[in-house]
Amino acid sequence: MGLFRLLFWIAIIFAAIWVWRRFFGVARKRAAPPPAQASTPMVRCAHCGIHTPQQHALQLAGSWYCSQAHLEQGRKPGAD
Repeated sequence: MGLFRLLFWIAIIFAAIWVWRRFFGVARKRAAPPPAQASTPMVRCAHCGIHTPQQHALQLAGSWYCSQAHLEQGRKPGAD
């Protein structure tokens, strides 16, 4: 009778842990969805041709540049 009680309580404890993990594990996943990736417009540097996010690029006379140094150097032939 004592062994049966022990096995019964072990089964109850494992069932409670399984239910706890299942309920709260799913709740956590639903509560915190991954942030949506908004598409960022990309522009091409007029000097080196590398693409960079528009919010980080510098513009001068209708041309975009990836850095201040490339802005100062100006357009490079063949980069377009």
